[in-house]
Amino acid sequence: MKAERPRPWPGAPASSYDLLEADVKLKVVLEPSDEGGYTVYVPSLPGCISEGDTLEDAMKNIREAIELYLEPVDDDLAGREGLEIRELVV
Repeated sequence: MKAERPRPWPGAPASSYDLLEADVKLKVVLEPSDEGGYTVYVPSLPGCISEGDTLEDAMKNIREAIELYLEPVDDDLAGREGLEIRELVV
């Protein structure tokens, strides 16, 4: 018998753990730079911008920028009482 995975929050459906690991699709805009290479940004994530010498480099770099942009910063929440943290998949 297969062991059940822990649920991400009390009362969550058993399948919701897999939803938290879902991929997110974001549109990115690539613009040729005057200096060469490409500038790339994510319109839905203000300030999330990167660049690369090639399209492949720009895409690799914006992927990393998105991951860092979306990474939670626990220091921002330290010392604030009464907060409840949950994850949401969209």
